[in-house]
Amino acid sequence: MNVVELLADVQARHDEATTQAGELRDQIEHLTAALAETEARLTELATTRKAIAELLPTGAEPETPESATTYQAIVNAFNQHPDQAFRVRDLHELLGMPTDDPAMNVTRSRLGRLTRQGFLTQPGRGLYQKRT
Repeated sequence: MNVVELLADVQARHDEATTQAGELRDQIEHLTAALAETEARLTELATTRKAIAELLPTGAEPETPESATTYQAIVNAFNQHPDQAFRVRDLHELLGMPTDDPAMNVTRSRLGRLTRQGFLTQPGRGLYQKRT
């Protein structure tokens, strides 16, 4: 390889690196804009959450992600057994939840909320079934 060929090879590598640097700058610009939009959205959501929390009655606790997961497990159980009526204890046993009174009272409250929202019906005292 002579000097002219060596210089041409170096120039080609330089051009390639310049192109790659430009592409990376474009990606950085795009990601920076996307990050700014996402951070603005996070700020809006935090403000919304704060405003809603201030509207809650005193002593009311917002729903935690864990309770949302519990709601989903309850709804899934009723979806899997749409024709079956459950007592709270039966539902707890089906879902592998504790059957102590405080835990079952929380579930009764959740089932009452699902009933008021129209997802469940009460075909009998203490029985809950998916509305069809």
